[in-house]
Amino acid sequence: MEHFFATCPRGLERVLADELAALGAREVTPVDGGTAFAGELALCYAANLESRVASRVLWQVGRARYQTEHDIFEAARALPWPRFFDVRRTIRVNVSAIKSPVKSLDFVTLRVKDAVCDGFRAKNGIRPDVDTQSPDVRIHAFLTRDEATFYLDTSGEALFKRGWRAAGGEAPLRENLAAGILKLTGWAAPATLYDPMCGSGTFLIEAAMMALDAAPGVNRSFGFEKLENFEEKKWRALRDKAVARRKPPLPLPIHGADKLGSVLKLARENLAAAGMENAVQLKQMDILDGSPPVPPGVVVMNPPYGERLAEGSDLAAFYPKLGDALKQRYAGWTAYILSADMQLPKLIGLKASRRTPLFNGALECRLFEYRMIAGTLRRAKSATAENAEKNKNNA
Repeated sequence: MEHFFATCPRGLERVLADELAALGAREVTPVDGGTAFAGELALCYAANLESRVASRVLWQVGRARYQTEHDIFEAARALPWPRFFDVRRTIRVNVSAIKSPVKSLDFVTLRVKDAVCDGFRAKNGIRPDVDTQSPDVRIHAFLTRDEATFYLDTSGEALFKRGWRAAGGEAPLRENLAAGILKLTGWAAPATLYDPMCGSGTFLIEAAMMALDAAPGVNRSFGFEKLENFEEKKWRALRDKAVARRKPPLPLPIHGADKLGSVLKLARENLAAAGMENAVQLKQMDILDGSPPVPPGVVVMNPPYGERLAEGSDLAAFYPKLGDALKQRYAGWTAYILSADMQLPKLIGLKASRRTPLFNGALECRLFEYRMIAGTLRRAKSATAENAEKNKNNA
């Protein structure tokens, strides 16, 4: 049995743990920034192919106690790197740490790289080349206060790169964060999903992939394909099974809108690249003016916030109008708003029923939940009418 660690956007660790458990992973342990798990080597194929939330799947190949940088070098040097990958593969080494006493992670990165290369030189007389941009093999070392753990990256490119994004647009939401947010909302087809500020369409495409049971990694390659122990037959069987189960992209109750036609063009291009152009309904509309689709369901959005609006006055004007639009036209809906602006609850004029801390890259955010209860608006209108009648009689 092998040991792995899957990274994910912070705040989604338990969502990832549930995914991995459903794939048959054992010893599933969510920790800050990801989830540790165990299983046969082929499990990492399935995790890369099927996980909607993971950023990378790392295969643990060594672990050792250390006191100095030299100890880390010796621990890396002792690992059988030529058994893991061919010397003709290019490499990149990444080192991260929590509470480590080492003075320079850059120096440790260099020493781990030297240790790997020394292992190849001792066995083959030659060493692998380094490619920091597009390496064949990514080696990770993680340091705690007194322990170094070494991993091989089985993913290659980060898993949020599904292979469908034709255009990014401004400040695109990472695909695995969008998928994790959808899981946090509890949405599932055939319930209605609506993103009224859809941008390049990330929420819409991830929702459509979920509804159609489309494996997120089916259209891309992975790092494990370049390792010596790669079992192509097992991988092809897994991938073929995923392709066969995908449902046809018929129209779904998934809707998107944006006030800018140029932005909707980006969304359409991405939907087409993902093969979802017939599954999702788009229209040009400003959320502050237009009405949502029916029946009510889940509305999810990633509106502009500090990183994307230059003027604080723009935010101060926009959020109260957004709250008014939700109150007036979204009765019966549950709204989820991702924002890095912690002033949102004060400005929007709605009471959040839940706040979930999340990170969009390095940017700390909150996912705010607002339950727009059907019927309360009618009662509010009746009370207003009664007050108007009283004022009229008292005049």
